[in-house]
Amino acid sequence: MFATALHTGHDLRSELSRLIGLDESTRLREEDPYTDYLAAVAPTRMVPNRSRFEVDLHRARGEAVYLGPQDAWGRDVWREKPSRAMIQRSLDEYDAFYDELKKLLTELEIQYGRFVIFDIHSYNYRRGGPNAQPEDPATHPEVNVGTGTMERERWAPVVERFIQDFRAFDFLGRHLDVRENVKFQGRQFAHWVHTNFPYTGCVLAIEFKKFFMDEWTGQVDPDQLEAIYEALKSTLPGIAEEMANL
Repeated sequence: MFATALHTGHDLRSELSRLIGLDESTRLREEDPYTDYLAAVAPTRMVPNRSRFEVDLHRARGEAVYLGPQDAWGRDVWREKPSRAMIQRSLDEYDAFYDELKKLLTELEIQYGRFVIFDIHSYNYRRGGPNAQPEDPATHPEVNVGTGTMERERWAPVVERFIQDFRAFDFLGRHLDVRENVKFQGRQFAHWVHTNFPYTGCVLAIEFKKFFMDEWTGQVDPDQLEAIYEALKSTLPGIAEEMANL
C-alpha cells in the first residue's frame, strides 16, 4: 500500500509568499488539511509540504502553476505575478516529485508485482459561505472514489471490494455515503500512475467531502477524522485479498 495527500501542504517559498494575493484562511480553504493524517494509514507515502498555490502536483505540468483566476476558482492569486525564473523553480519541484515517485513505485513493482495507491483529497461543499446551504448530497457524496483514469475492468475486484468494505464500516453508528465517479474521476496523479504503470498500479482517487471539518474556519471534528482513518484502515485486508487473487 502507498498513499499520497498532494494538497495537504500549506508552505510557500519565501520569494512567493511575498507576492501571493490570497490570505492564509483563503488558501487553507482551497487546500486539503488533515489529509496527511489519513495518508498515514499506508506504510509508504509521499506527502508534500508545499501548497498547491506554489505548484499543483495534481494538474498537468503546463497547468501546475496557477497564474490567473481561470486557474484558481476565479481568485486573483498574485498581487504581483511570479517571474519566469520563479515559475521554473516551481516546475522543478513538480519534476522532482514525479521523478522520485517513479523510483519509489518501480521499487514497489519489483518487490510486490502490483500495488494500490490511496490518492487522498478533500473537497468543499459550502462554497456559498459559512451559513449557506450545503451542496446537494445527491451530487456530493461523503466519499467519492475516482476510477476514471484506470482500466476499470482490470481492477474491478479491488475497486468494488474497497467500496463495499468502506460502506460497511460502522462510522460512529451509521454508514458513509461512498460512491464512484459522481463528482470526481481522478486527475493528473492517477493518470500519471496508470500511464506509467498500466498493469501493476491501481490508484483509488479518494475525495472526502469536508463534512468532518468546518471548511470556512478549518476547525476539525477529531472524532470524525479518527473514524475516517479507521474506515480507511478497515479496507486494507480486503484490498490485500483481492490483489492476491488477481
